[in-house]
Amino acid sequence: MFINTSDTDKLIQSILNMDLEDDQILFIMLGEKSSIDIQRLIKALNESQKDFMGGIFPGIIYDEQKYEEGAIITRLPSLERPLVITGLDTGNIQLPDLKKIIAKFDQKYAAMILVDGFSRNISGFLSLLFNNLAGSVNYFGGGAGSLSFKQQPCIFTSEGLFQDAAIISFVKLKCRLGVRHGWKRIIGPVVATKTDKNIIIELNWKKAFDVYKEIVERDSGKKITKDNFFNISKGYPFGMLKEYAETVARTPVAVNDAGALICIGEVPENSVLDILKGEVASLVNAAGQAADDCKIYEGKKVTHGFVVDCISRVLFLEDNFSLELQAVKTKFQSIEPRLVPIGMLSLGEISSCGNGFLDFLNKTIVAGILYE
Repeated sequence: MFINTSDTDKLIQSILNMDLEDDQILFIMLGEKSSIDIQRLIKALNESQKDFMGGIFPGIIYDEQKYEEGAIITRLPSLERPLVITGLDTGNIQLPDLKKIIAKFDQKYAAMILVDGFSRNISGFLSLLFNNLAGSVNYFGGGAGSLSFKQQPCIFTSEGLFQDAAIISFVKLKCRLGVRHGWKRIIGPVVATKTDKNIIIELNWKKAFDVYKEIVERDSGKKITKDNFFNISKGYPFGMLKEYAETVARTPVAVNDAGALICIGEVPENSVLDILKGEVASLVNAAGQAADDCKIYEGKKVTHGFVVDCISRVLFLEDNFSLELQAVKTKFQSIEPRLVPIGMLSLGEISSCGNGFLDFLNKTIVAGILYE
């Protein structure tokens, strides 16, 4: 359900009017310009004894439109109450006994994951999670936060509103995923010879900005500075080479005073990187392919069609972004004619892809069909 309001009372009333079965939770996606009083929302839902999880995103997706304000609410059958994981700022991450939870599973279900997209230890959290669960679930989710790139509390459950945290919900549905980005290599490889989590300090033993600047200016014909950095860098992500899938994109969003590049998502030291470039046709085609990859066997009851689409794709495609959402809708409705895509414009995407390993992605679209 899409609720086109920034009025907290109207949103609360709309949610309270939704009936939930005993095993269901509410999944709430809010556009960051909604101005909703999150603490009041949490209090009202707790008083109504409804279980829920949610996040605040640069935008949300309903049907073939994107919105910066409003809310999307959907019901999900859940195997456990949503779990809040803290410590993504310090790296001191403690997981509950997840193996005890998945021991209850009678088949492979979906794990819906939200993270604070600006946390510095997302990859460490996902690695720890995968070490505990491996391929026992299909992982799906994204990074919440603000397009202002200012970190602030952005994900929530009945326990409160959190920053530098993650939420996990085990959904009692099967899942088919498609993961694509469509960005193409223009030069590489270069080596990230010195990094600190999500900050690239050196490329090929030289100041990272100097190396990146030379490559991008040569290709774009534009002068790149600290002030206009993101306006140009949004079209030139890094690609971390992977053996099992498309390169994993990393978005450099800013350059600091030391000439280091600040990225969404961690870049391990000595990573081998390409510089990528986007074209409208290749990105739109990739989105359609991601949705097409979600095809399931006939006769299955499809319940949800989710889209986690990187906000940087919107910024790059601009008016052509509608073509991307149309491509997704067309493919989804070839699977289930009444299916309406819903989702989020994210700061990083989460998916198990390729050989099933769990990754934190950038510049990517993750499509997911949930079914019984």
